[in-house]
Amino acid sequence: MPKSRLSAAISVFLVFFSGTVLGAFSYRLYSLPSVQSVKDPSGPPRKLSPEEWRKKYVSDLSTALKMDDQQVSELNKILDQTREEVDKLNQKITPEQNALNAKFKPEREAIQSHQVEAINALLRPEQKPLYDTFRAERERMRKLHMQQKKQ
Repeated sequence: MPKSRLSAAISVFLVFFSGTVLGAFSYRLYSLPSVQSVKDPSGPPRKLSPEEWRKKYVSDLSTALKMDDQQVSELNKILDQTREEVDKLNQKITPEQNALNAKFKPEREAIQSHQVEAINALLRPEQKPLYDTFRAERERMRKLHMQQKKQ
């Protein structure tokens, strides 16, 4: 086989091989999700465990408000206290009463407002508007989630 035919065959092989490699890489890049989330790829999003939810909440809040280590420690204490209050309330509630939920809504709201006040108390003045924005966004997402759940 003459040299020109051999180099032409090698060139054609290299072009097809590089096209295959580039195509496989592009497909892999295209098929990856752009944001990693807490979803089971085979179905609907899975519910976070309380520990996972708390870790995510503390992480999101400390990042959004640029909290220092002492504030994060105080935040964890506030969340522990809130958890204890909610557990005490849940022990008083029977499953039938929990289904009604309206009777205990004021108590739940009082626990939540106490938590918000405690968190506000540990924040620096420049962090308070950020916290209000953070809470408003979480409330918006919660309402959106509830609407999707009803559908």
